[in-house]
Amino acid sequence: MAEKLRYGNTNTYFIPGTAGGLLVDTDYAGTLPAFYKAIKEKNIKIRDIAYVLATHYHPDHIGLVSELMKQGVKLLLLDTQAADVHFADEIFGREKGLQYEPIVLEQAVTIRAAESRAFLKGLGIDGRIIPTTSHSKDSLSLILDNGECFVGDLEPIEYREAYGHNEELEQDWALVLACSPKVIHYAHANTKCL
Repeated sequence: MAEKLRYGNTNTYFIPGTAGGLLVDTDYAGTLPAFYKAIKEKNIKIRDIAYVLATHYHPDHIGLVSELMKQGVKLLLLDTQAADVHFADEIFGREKGLQYEPIVLEQAVTIRAAESRAFLKGLGIDGRIIPTTSHSKDSLSLILDNGECFVGDLEPIEYREAYGHNEELEQDWALVLACSPKVIHYAHANTKCL
């Protein structure tokens, strides 16, 4: 089961694996002390985190990635995300007090969605990563075989009708629901049990 870490405005999740853990999302830049406190409360150490996976590259999801990479955590990147890795650089650059360092793309481990099951299996995590691009073209969802789904900023399933006939949103939810999810973990909403 994933551990939910809440130390800012974005829900972050740690998924333990037998050969290394996976952190899904981080919060905004400047939240590293709060992150340390949150992982300590859950008895997680930095060395337990082998990889960090961003559901997309908006600033409230990747603010700590470069700092974690300096500590030995590897960035797991879908090839469909590569063009957007630096989306938040300008936003962070306007806030001089943050002293944000951009992500070094060349140090990321880049895979295709079709390779994600085998890659995760190597960590001892059963699941796969699928692009779910209705929020942004670099968005993805992590679907675990135990029924836990991490969908980042995908619009909550119960709000779909509010968007009218949004074909892209409907397609994303069709992909997620085809995996028979039991629990949906959102980045900014409460977890939903199905």
